[in-house]
Amino acid sequence: MQTKSQISNETKGMLLGLLGVMAFSLTLPATRVAVEFLHPLFISSGRVVVAAILAGIFLVVGRHRRPTREEFKSLVAVALCVAAGFPILTAVAMQYVDASHGGVMLGILPLSTAAAGFAFAHERPSRRFWVLALIGSAAVVSFSLLKSGGAPHIADLALIGAVVITSMGYAIGARLTRTLGGLQVISWALVLIAPLMILPAIITAPDFAVIPLRAWVAFAYVAVISQFLGFLPWYQGLSLGGVAKVGQTQLLQPFFTFAAAAWLLGETIDLITVAFALIVVGVVAAGRGSAVVRRA
Repeated sequence: MQTKSQISNETKGMLLGLLGVMAFSLTLPATRVAVEFLHPLFISSGRVVVAAILAGIFLVVGRHRRPTREEFKSLVAVALCVAAGFPILTAVAMQYVDASHGGVMLGILPLSTAAAGFAFAHERPSRRFWVLALIGSAAVVSFSLLKSGGAPHIADLALIGAVVITSMGYAIGARLTRTLGGLQVISWALVLIAPLMILPAIITAPDFAVIPLRAWVAFAYVAVISQFLGFLPWYQGLSLGGVAKVGQTQLLQPFFTFAAAAWLLGETIDLITVAFALIVVGVVAAGRGSAVVRRA
């Protein structure tokens, strides 16, 4: 039986997770705008460099402690997953498919995140939870195939790879948040990976004078929000409410992405999108009542 404090932490975790999902949902539309004018490698490496500068300022001004040796090992894994792998793979994919297609492909993140929580964060979801996670993920994938005419694109391989490594980064980062704090986790990860990103960013840097303002605004979003500030509520939410349960809020991310794509790129939202959104909301709500054992 859950105590009031546990229920409160779960609710806080879900709300923080939803805030993080809303921040991340604009990542693909913004990347889609930026990739029209900027090299994918510049977007993926440059966003890390910019975010790392902000992260370094945060760590120095806040006088945050250095990670321990064990924390450092986990931070390297987080850096490779969410500060290197995801930006590169999604930037490549956005050259070939639109933001809405990419958004629904990332809809399988909740199931992948739950599996990563099982592997890396010592969580044991119940059978009911897995069934609901599979139903929600199946609904999102079905929606993706329906919208794409049943023909998966080669860019889907990059997006699936992004899903796998991102869920690993989420689970490991959530575990670290319990000792370091959410913003400290992503900050140290960015600072660690930034030296490897500087050279690619310089080599692929564009002629700044000929790039339109909207491309720079999109780039600024993925650098400041997607790569840095969005992780504050997200990791804190995963830590409070559990990786598996809070990760289910990601089932809503494709539909937030559709709304952003309609706003930024002029894509149309039809009744099928609304119908699948309602199904996913129902699955997320039902998943909150499922048991998830969290071991120390």
